[in-house]
Amino acid sequence: MANQSTYKIFNYSDLGQIDYKSAWDLQKETFDLRLHNKTDDTIFLLEHPHTYTLGKVAEKENLISTSKQLKELGISVYEIDRGGDITYHGPGQIVGYPIIKLSDWKEDTHEYLRALEEVIIKTCAEYGLSTNRNPKYTGVWLGERKIAAIGIKVSRWITMHGFAFNVNTDLNYFGGIIPCGIRDKDVTSLQRELGKEIEINEVKEKLVKNFQNVFGYTSIILKEKNNYLKQLENSEMSFRRSGATEKSYET
Repeated sequence: MANQSTYKIFNYSDLGQIDYKSAWDLQKETFDLRLHNKTDDTIFLLEHPHTYTLGKVAEKENLISTSKQLKELGISVYEIDRGGDITYHGPGQIVGYPIIKLSDWKEDTHEYLRALEEVIIKTCAEYGLSTNRNPKYTGVWLGERKIAAIGIKVSRWITMHGFAFNVNTDLNYFGGIIPCGIRDKDVTSLQRELGKEIEINEVKEKLVKNFQNVFGYTSIILKEKNNYLKQLENSEMSFRRSGATEKSYET
């Protein structure tokens, strides 16, 4: 059973826009610190430059773009160790990476997935959008339109990776992939649904508040971005240790 008395504090840092490799390194380092109880639970909110990531079960055929198109559009491609298929990250999309110890909450990955969905469902509700879950697929939906994708890794009951929430995302970039390997569904964003650009920092504030409430934290410690970037710069861990690799595809 979870020891709720120890599950009270989490660190939060807004990393702004950060490239995928740097964020991956930072996740790995924070995971190791959390594993050895050298830091509290942590969530990073950030944006990535244009990137496609393929999870462990991804079908290569779901990457439609040719290598020439990827180069012309400046899109990086990574194979990583989260669950799920292929997805897109880019400016205007809030990516959340919680590194938390589930042993202090619930040792249940399905409950954890539902809780992440709940954070985004509650955030969408604050903008007047009634979102839902799809019994077949993870993520958050407005009918047949997916507004947030979720892909996680849990090792020794500590989480990595997380969610990608389309706020002001350029949805055209999803045209280069079959998002999450789902051929008969559409993607959407807050901007598309509300018909106007949304203040992204406001959305981050709502996400953090809802994350705190859903997971039952009582205190938030705000960590400055520069502290983490300095930590990353001084780290001896190499990106190659992570198991994530940038790929070039000839299609």
